[in-house]
Amino acid sequence: MRVRVECYSGYKGDERPVRFEIDDRSLFVSEVLARWYSPQGPCFRVRADDGAEYLLRRTGEDTWEIEPGACGRVG
Repeated sequence: MRVRVECYSGYKGDERPVRFEIDDRSLFVSEVLARWYSPQGPCFRVRADDGAEYLLRRTGEDTWEIEPGACGRVG
């Protein structure tokens, strides 16, 4: 599933996601739980202001995806 992501840019561009949009819903990232690099690009497990956790993966210059089956309320 494609998603629009806005990132914080500190000493490097697109350092971490701060907000993202899914199906006309705007969610703010309240916490970055984990980050790592995969062959496809950087990945972030985040908790949004709706209380759910999401796995965001950057797949291109301005392209992001949510991993299928990897988003939703945890617990």
